[in-house]
Amino acid sequence: MAKMANIRYFYRKIEDMHFLDAALENYISKHSQEEPPILRELNRETHLKVLQPRMITGHYQGRFLSLISKMLFPRYILEVGTYTGYSALCLAEGLHEDGELHTIDINEELGDIQEKYFKKSGNASRIIRHTGDALELIPKIDRVFDLIFIDAEKREYLRYLELILPKTRPGSVILSDNVLWSGKVLQPLEEGDKATAQLLEYNRLLKEDPRLDTVLLPIRDGLTLSRVR
Repeated sequence: MAKMANIRYFYRKIEDMHFLDAALENYISKHSQEEPPILRELNRETHLKVLQPRMITGHYQGRFLSLISKMLFPRYILEVGTYTGYSALCLAEGLHEDGELHTIDINEELGDIQEKYFKKSGNASRIIRHTGDALELIPKIDRVFDLIFIDAEKREYLRYLELILPKTRPGSVILSDNVLWSGKVLQPLEEGDKATAQLLEYNRLLKEDPRLDTVLLPIRDGLTLSRVR
Protein backbone atom coordinates (compact mmCIF):
# COMPACT_ATOMS: atom_id res chain seq x y z
CA MET A 1 0.00 0.00 0.00
CA ALA A 2 2.82 2.40 0.87
CA LYS A 3 4.47 1.76 -2.51
CA MET A 4 1.26 2.50 -4.41
CA ALA A 5 0.72 5.65 -2.35
CA ASN A 6 4.16 6.86 -3.39
CA ILE A 7 3.39 6.13 -7.04
CA ARG A 8 0.08 8.02 -6.83
CA TYR A 9 1.83 10.96 -5.23
CA PHE A 10 4.58 10.97 -7.83
CA TYR A 11 2.10 10.91 -10.70
CA ARG A 12 -0.17 13.56 -9.21
CA LYS A 13 -1.73 16.22 -11.46
CA ILE A 14 1.01 18.50 -12.70
CA GLU A 15 0.37 22.18 -13.35
CA ASP A 16 1.96 24.11 -16.22
CA MET A 17 5.70 23.36 -16.27
CA HIS A 18 6.63 26.00 -18.86
CA PHE A 19 7.72 29.49 -17.83
CA LEU A 20 8.61 30.95 -21.23
CA ASP A 21 6.12 32.35 -23.70
CA ALA A 22 4.77 29.55 -25.92
CA ALA A 23 5.91 31.29 -29.10
CA LEU A 24 9.42 31.70 -27.66
CA GLU A 25 9.55 28.04 -26.65
CA ASN A 26 8.46 27.09 -30.15
CA TYR A 27 11.25 29.26 -31.61
CA ILE A 28 13.80 27.60 -29.28
CA SER A 29 12.66 24.13 -30.33
CA LYS A 30 12.79 25.03 -34.02
CA HIS A 31 16.34 26.29 -33.64
CA SER A 32 17.58 23.29 -31.70
CA GLN A 33 18.51 19.89 -33.10
CA GLU A 34 15.56 17.94 -34.50
CA GLU A 35 13.89 15.36 -32.28
CA PRO A 36 14.96 11.88 -33.50
CA PRO A 37 12.13 9.80 -35.03
CA ILE A 38 12.24 7.14 -32.29
CA LEU A 39 11.75 9.83 -29.65
CA ARG A 40 8.88 11.41 -31.58
CA GLU A 41 7.28 7.96 -31.64
CA LEU A 42 7.85 7.44 -27.90
CA ASN A 43 6.52 10.92 -27.17
CA ARG A 44 3.34 10.18 -29.11
CA GLU A 45 2.79 6.77 -27.51
CA THR A 46 3.35 8.22 -24.05
CA HIS A 47 0.70 10.87 -24.67
CA LEU A 48 -1.73 8.25 -25.97
CA LYS A 49 -1.27 5.55 -23.35
CA VAL A 50 0.44 6.75 -20.16
CA LEU A 51 -0.72 8.63 -17.08
CA GLN A 52 0.46 12.26 -16.90
CA PRO A 53 2.22 12.37 -20.31
CA ARG A 54 3.44 15.92 -19.67
CA MET A 55 6.02 14.39 -17.34
CA ILE A 56 7.95 13.22 -20.39
CA THR A 57 11.24 15.05 -20.92
CA GLY A 58 10.32 16.21 -24.42
CA HIS A 59 12.16 17.62 -27.42
CA TYR A 60 14.06 20.68 -26.17
CA GLN A 61 15.17 19.35 -22.80
CA GLY A 62 15.91 15.99 -24.37
CA ARG A 63 18.29 17.59 -26.86
CA PHE A 64 20.02 19.33 -23.96
CA LEU A 65 20.49 16.01 -22.14
CA SER A 66 21.80 14.43 -25.33
CA LEU A 67 24.30 17.24 -25.92
CA ILE A 68 25.62 17.15 -22.34
CA SER A 69 26.07 13.39 -22.64
CA LYS A 70 27.87 13.70 -25.98
CA MET A 71 30.19 16.35 -24.53
CA LEU A 72 31.07 14.19 -21.52
CA PHE A 73 31.20 10.86 -23.42
CA PRO A 74 30.40 9.09 -20.11
CA ARG A 75 31.23 5.49 -19.40
CA TYR A 76 28.67 5.19 -16.60
CA ILE A 77 25.38 7.07 -16.36
CA LEU A 78 22.82 6.91 -13.54
CA GLU A 79 19.25 8.03 -14.04
CA VAL A 80 16.87 8.25 -11.07
CA GLY A 81 13.37 8.27 -12.55
CA THR A 82 12.90 6.51 -15.90
CA TYR A 83 9.20 7.23 -16.65
CA THR A 84 8.72 5.91 -20.22
CA GLY A 85 12.42 6.05 -21.09
CA TYR A 86 12.66 9.25 -23.15
CA SER A 87 15.41 10.85 -21.09
CA ALA A 88 17.34 7.57 -20.86
CA LEU A 89 17.42 7.34 -24.65
CA CYS A 90 18.64 10.94 -24.87
CA LEU A 91 21.41 10.31 -22.34
CA ALA A 92 22.39 7.07 -24.07
CA GLU A 93 23.18 9.00 -27.27
CA GLY A 94 26.50 10.09 -25.77
CA LEU A 95 27.30 6.92 -23.87
CA HIS A 96 30.75 5.42 -24.28
CA GLU A 97 30.69 2.37 -26.58
CA ASP A 98 31.64 0.17 -23.62
CA GLY A 99 29.46 2.07 -21.16
CA GLU A 100 26.35 1.39 -19.12
CA LEU A 101 23.31 3.46 -18.28
CA HIS A 102 21.57 2.44 -15.06
CA THR A 103 18.03 3.75 -14.77
CA ILE A 104 15.69 3.39 -11.79
CA ASP A 105 11.91 3.72 -11.60
CA ILE A 106 9.45 2.69 -8.91
CA ASN A 107 6.56 2.07 -11.31
CA GLU A 108 6.81 -1.47 -12.68
CA GLU A 109 3.84 -0.86 -14.99
CA LEU A 110 6.03 1.26 -17.27
CA GLY A 111 8.50 -1.55 -17.88
CA ASP A 112 6.98 -2.74 -21.16
CA ILE A 113 7.11 0.62 -22.90
CA GLN A 114 10.62 1.27 -21.59
CA GLU A 115 11.87 -2.08 -22.87
CA LYS A 116 10.13 -1.63 -26.22
CA TYR A 117 11.90 1.60 -27.02
CA PHE A 118 15.23 0.63 -25.51
CA LYS A 119 15.27 -2.32 -27.93
CA LYS A 120 14.21 -0.13 -30.85
CA SER A 121 17.06 2.25 -30.11
CA GLY A 122 19.66 -0.51 -30.30
CA ASN A 123 20.88 0.39 -26.82
CA ALA A 124 18.97 -2.21 -24.79
CA SER A 125 22.13 -4.16 -23.94
CA ARG A 126 23.72 -1.01 -22.48
CA ILE A 127 20.68 0.23 -20.55
CA ILE A 128 20.17 -1.57 -17.24
CA ARG A 129 16.70 -1.16 -15.79
CA HIS A 130 16.11 -1.26 -12.03
CA THR A 131 12.56 -1.33 -10.63
CA GLY A 132 11.94 -0.28 -7.05
CA ASP A 133 12.78 2.38 -4.48
CA ALA A 134 15.84 4.36 -5.61
CA LEU A 135 16.88 4.89 -1.98
CA GLU A 136 17.30 1.14 -1.65
CA LEU A 137 18.72 0.51 -5.12
CA ILE A 138 21.34 3.25 -5.50
CA PRO A 139 23.65 1.83 -2.79
CA LYS A 140 23.56 -1.57 -4.51
CA ILE A 141 24.89 -0.31 -7.86
CA ASP A 142 28.67 -0.69 -7.70
CA ARG A 143 29.75 1.99 -10.16
CA VAL A 144 31.40 5.42 -10.21
CA PHE A 145 29.18 7.58 -12.40
CA ASP A 146 30.30 10.25 -14.84
CA LEU A 147 26.80 11.63 -15.42
CA ILE A 148 23.71 11.51 -13.20
CA PHE A 149 20.16 12.67 -13.96
CA ILE A 150 17.78 13.01 -11.00
CA ASP A 151 14.08 13.18 -11.89
CA ALA A 152 12.12 11.13 -9.37
CA GLU A 153 10.42 11.68 -6.00
CA LYS A 154 10.99 15.35 -5.16
CA ARG A 155 10.66 14.77 -1.42
CA GLU A 156 13.73 12.55 -1.58
CA TYR A 157 16.11 14.70 -3.64
CA LEU A 158 18.37 15.44 -0.67
CA ARG A 159 18.65 11.75 0.18
CA TYR A 160 19.31 10.83 -3.44
CA LEU A 161 22.13 13.35 -3.56
CA GLU A 162 23.86 12.04 -0.45
CA LEU A 163 23.67 8.48 -1.80
CA ILE A 164 24.94 9.54 -5.21
CA LEU A 165 27.87 11.79 -4.28
CA PRO A 166 30.04 8.91 -2.98
CA LYS A 167 29.55 7.28 -6.39
CA THR A 168 31.01 10.22 -8.33
CA ARG A 169 34.50 11.48 -9.18
CA PRO A 170 35.90 15.00 -9.72
CA GLY A 171 34.33 16.20 -12.94
CA SER A 172 31.17 14.09 -12.66
CA VAL A 173 28.04 16.03 -13.65
CA ILE A 174 24.72 15.86 -11.77
CA LEU A 175 21.55 17.12 -13.46
CA SER A 176 18.52 17.75 -11.24
CA ASP A 177 15.10 18.21 -12.87
CA ASN A 178 11.98 20.13 -11.76
CA VAL A 179 13.87 22.38 -9.37
CA LEU A 180 11.46 25.29 -10.00
CA TRP A 181 8.49 23.03 -9.25
CA SER A 182 5.89 24.86 -11.32
CA GLY A 183 6.93 28.13 -9.68
CA LYS A 184 6.11 26.93 -6.17
CA VAL A 185 9.65 27.76 -5.06
CA LEU A 186 8.63 31.45 -5.28
CA GLN A 187 5.29 31.10 -3.49
CA PRO A 188 4.56 31.04 0.26
CA LEU A 189 5.16 27.52 1.49
CA GLU A 190 1.90 25.73 2.24
CA GLU A 191 1.64 23.70 5.42
CA GLY A 192 2.33 20.04 4.72
CA ASP A 193 3.91 20.67 1.30
CA LYS A 194 6.95 18.48 1.86
CA ALA A 195 7.95 18.32 -1.79
CA THR A 196 8.34 22.09 -2.14
CA ALA A 197 10.05 22.34 1.25
CA GLN A 198 12.59 19.72 0.22
CA LEU A 199 13.23 21.37 -3.15
CA LEU A 200 13.83 24.73 -1.48
CA GLU A 201 16.40 23.12 0.80
CA TYR A 202 17.87 21.13 -2.07
CA ASN A 203 18.33 24.23 -4.23
CA ARG A 204 20.00 26.05 -1.34
CA LEU A 205 22.28 23.11 -0.62
CA LEU A 206 23.37 22.70 -4.24
CA LYS A 207 24.42 26.35 -4.39
CA GLU A 208 26.29 26.26 -1.05
CA ASP A 209 27.77 22.75 -1.08
CA PRO A 210 31.58 23.10 -1.29
CA ARG A 211 31.73 19.78 -3.15
CA LEU A 212 29.87 21.19 -6.15
CA ASP A 213 29.89 23.92 -8.80
CA THR A 214 26.27 24.66 -9.63
CA VAL A 215 24.11 26.70 -12.00
CA LEU A 216 20.30 26.57 -12.18
CA LEU A 217 19.05 26.72 -15.76
CA PRO A 218 15.53 27.94 -16.75
CA ILE A 219 14.81 24.89 -18.93
CA ARG A 220 11.16 23.81 -18.68
CA ASP A 221 10.49 23.32 -14.95
CA GLY A 222 14.06 24.17 -13.95
CA LEU A 223 17.15 22.04 -14.51
CA THR A 224 20.21 22.38 -12.28
CA LEU A 225 23.65 21.45 -13.57
CA SER A 226 26.20 20.62 -10.88
CA ARG A 227 29.83 19.57 -11.36
CA VAL A 228 31.64 17.60 -8.68
CA ARG A 229 34.84 19.39 -7.66
